[in-house]
Amino acid sequence: MTTLFACIHAAEFPAQALVRLRPEMQSEPVVVMEGLPPHQSVCAMNTHAQRRGAALGMTRLDVEGIPGLRVLARSLQTESAARMVLLECAAKYSPRIEEVSEGTACAFVLDIAGTERLFGPPAQLAERLRAELAAAGFRASIAVSGNFETARMKAAGTRGIHVIPEGAEAVALARLPITALGLDAEHLETFAIWGIRTLGELAALPEVDLITRLGQQGRQWREAALGERPHLFRPLEPAFTLKEYCAFETPVEQIDSLLFVGARMIDSLVARACDRALSLALVTVRMTLESTSPISGSVPAAREGSLVHERVLRPAIPSADRKFLLKLLHLEIAAHPPQAAVTALELSAEAGHCGTVQLGLFTPQMPEPSRLDVTLARIKAIVGPDRVGAPMLDDTHRPGSFRMEPLALEGDMSNEPQSQRMVLRRMRPPLPVRVSLRESRPTAFRDGVSLFEVTAAYGPWKTSGCWWSAGEWNLEEWDVLAQRTDGSSLACLLVRDQVRNEWQLEAVYD
Repeated sequence: MTTLFACIHAAEFPAQALVRLRPEMQSEPVVVMEGLPPHQSVCAMNTHAQRRGAALGMTRLDVEGIPGLRVLARSLQTESAARMVLLECAAKYSPRIEEVSEGTACAFVLDIAGTERLFGPPAQLAERLRAELAAAGFRASIAVSGNFETARMKAAGTRGIHVIPEGAEAVALARLPITALGLDAEHLETFAIWGIRTLGELAALPEVDLITRLGQQGRQWREAALGERPHLFRPLEPAFTLKEYCAFETPVEQIDSLLFVGARMIDSLVARACDRALSLALVTVRMTLESTSPISGSVPAAREGSLVHERVLRPAIPSADRKFLLKLLHLEIAAHPPQAAVTALELSAEAGHCGTVQLGLFTPQMPEPSRLDVTLARIKAIVGPDRVGAPMLDDTHRPGSFRMEPLALEGDMSNEPQSQRMVLRRMRPPLPVRVSLRESRPTAFRDGVSLFEVTAAYGPWKTSGCWWSAGEWNLEEWDVLAQRTDGSSLACLLVRDQVRNEWQLEAVYD
C-alpha cells in the first residue's frame, strides 16, 4: 500500500492554548512570558503581536515598551489540556498518530493511507481537518505527502495547506531553510561556511563527497532534503480524558466571569464526548484560589501552595445538554461560592452512556431528568445539601440511623408483584406517651388523647452504643398489642430511652 501522511503543525502553541477558550483575545496582540520575575522572557505570541514588533526572548521591560500588548503567563496545564483536544480532533481522521512537537509548537503526523473513501482526496481531507481545528480554537498549517519527513518539514516551514504530489518532494522542500533539519550549532556553522542555506542547495551536493566530509549523517540530511528519507512510524496510544483548564492573568471575583469561561469549557467537553457517542455523567469543578504572601499580604503566593475549591456536578443521568450543565454549574457555584478570588478554573468530566426510555402510547409523559436536577439544586441551595437526596441506612445498630446520598438511577426496576408482608410505619417525630408498668412490663399507655390497655407485650429488646461520645444511646423496645376504650385495637412499637427515662410511640404496624 502507498504511504500517505498528513502533518498538523500548530505554531506558538502556548499562546494558542491560552487564547482558545477566550475568544475576546483572539483579535488582540498577545504575548506569553515564561520564567519567574525578574527573569521573564517571551516564549510565544500571536500574529497581531508580531506585527506590533514583539519578538521571542524579549524581557518584561521590552514588552512594556510596546503599547497595546496583552501579556499572559505561560500555563503548562492549559497547554496539556489543549494538546489533548488537538489530538482528539486529529484522531477523528486517523487512529495512527505520531507526535513530532518541537519547541513551543505542537505537531502531529497522521497516517491517512486508505482514507480516501471516508474523507475524499487528500486536499479535501486537509480542508476538513483544518476546519475542525479552527472550530476547536486552533490555527494550524497542514502538509500532505507520501514521505513522513517531507510532510513534517513542509508543515513546520509554511502556512496554510500544502498537498505534495508523489515525486515532487524535492521541489516542495527546495526553498525551506537548512534549519528545518534541526541541526546543531556546529553543523549549521559548517553549512554556512559552505554557503548552503536552503534544502534545495543541500540536495544538489554530491552524495559521495557529502558522506566523506560529514559521514552517514550527511547522507540522511541529503535524503531528507530530497524527500526520500525513510521513517519508522511510532503511533501514540493516548487515553481518553475529558479535561479543560484555564489560568486567568488576573484573579476573578465575579461569578459571571467564571461562567463565561465555564460555558466555553462545557461546550468543548460535550462536543468531545458526543464525538464518541457519550454524555457527561460527572463533572468535577476545581477552582484555584488566590493566596497572599505572609509578608506583604497582597502579593500572590506561588500557585503550588494555593488553595483549591472543588465542587462536583452529578446529574441523575448522563447528559449532553450544554444549557442544562451550565445551569447546574451556575447553581452549584452560587450555593457554594469560593472564599477568595479564582486564579485558575479546571473542569474534568467522566463520560457515560445516556440511556433511552421507550414510552407507551397511553403512558403519561414523565418530567425531564434535567428539570429534576435543576429543581434539586435549587432546593439544596435553600435547605442545605445534607437535607436533599436518597436516604441510605448506616452500618450501625442504632435504630433509625441513616444518611443522605445523591440521587442515582441504578439497577433494574422490577414490576413483579411482591408478597404481602407486615409494614412498620415510623412516627416522624416519635409520639411521647405515658406508660404504666407492672413487674417492669407495660400494662397501659396514654398518648394524650386516648387510653390504651396492653393485651400482649413482647420484649424487651435492648440496644445501646456510642457510650464514648455525646451520641450515646440506650434503648429498650417493646412490641405491644393494645386496645382502646372504644374497642379498636392497635399494634405498635414502644421505646424507652433509659438515659432520659422517657417513653415514646416509635412506630405502628399496618
